[in-house]
Amino acid sequence: MTLPVITHCPGTLAPNHTTYSRPCLVKVFDGKKVSPILPFGSPASDPDLAEAFDLNRQVMSISGVQEKFSLSLDKNKLRLIHEGEQGTYILKPIPNASRRREQMPANEHLTMQIARQVYGIDTAENALIFFGDGRPAYITRRFDLDKNGGKLAQDDFASLAGRTPQTQGTDYKYQGNYLELFELMQKFVPAYRVEAPKLLKLILFNYLFSNGDAHFKNFSLLETPLGDYRLSPAYDLVNSSIHIRDREFALHDGLLPKNIAQGKIQHQFSVLADNAAITKPIFDKIVALMLSNGELVEKLTFASFLDDATKRNYWQSYQGRITQLIK
Repeated sequence: MTLPVITHCPGTLAPNHTTYSRPCLVKVFDGKKVSPILPFGSPASDPDLAEAFDLNRQVMSISGVQEKFSLSLDKNKLRLIHEGEQGTYILKPIPNASRRREQMPANEHLTMQIARQVYGIDTAENALIFFGDGRPAYITRRFDLDKNGGKLAQDDFASLAGRTPQTQGTDYKYQGNYLELFELMQKFVPAYRVEAPKLLKLILFNYLFSNGDAHFKNFSLLETPLGDYRLSPAYDLVNSSIHIRDREFALHDGLLPKNIAQGKIQHQFSVLADNAAITKPIFDKIVALMLSNGELVEKLTFASFLDDATKRNYWQSYQGRITQLIK
């Protein structure tokens, strides 16, 4: 692959930038002048780095199916961490499998940017970056570290529910429905009435942007400076329909328990909000927000680093879900 021609910030997608914009550098890299081109090749193309990538895999503490690497920032250079070090960034290269797999990094980057810029969803800081051979990768800053590099407690909802492959089988993180997430939040989050609408907005966002992999491990609680818990910044947001044929919802039972999962999709979201003790005015405000700003979604989509065909598919997928939600 060849190095990309950059015309938009690979972080914010702002136009007329050949590198990261100043706002991106401040948010993602502490204001340091980091290049969007990594000073090394990708795992797929640089045999001289094979041992370093293998060692990094072994010290990487973040679980998940997709391959990830841990990076540290020295002055203004990103590098793979060594054993015993705490990385501050997670790097996700093109995965080994899936349809249109080379579009996956740009897909996740775009979806995360839309969540933050259009809908005000708290997300992990992120950007698109490129290996020295031109292959794209998604980079995100870890949010589970404090200012001194100490680890903040983070528990995903599968852990909160006590679900493991040993107790529930290989599909443990896909079992159940989304109402169960709110029931878990009520147990563990003192500021539940503040955090519950944020969770509802995120679930609605995942529906609109066809994220069929929003399972129990892709939602989590994060320790606050006061020692209690809040909903963590969103992560792993992607239009999964671009890459796999999946269900409308990741969880097997959908939004609600089967005995109350009736009616059109907006009605089901309304029932979910009611059962989660979210008032109708708050629910109506969230829905109004999610149904607005289509022009900005379109602008970001076509400014993204997806190829032209995938940009069209992404935009059409969003339009289809909007239509379903307003029926």
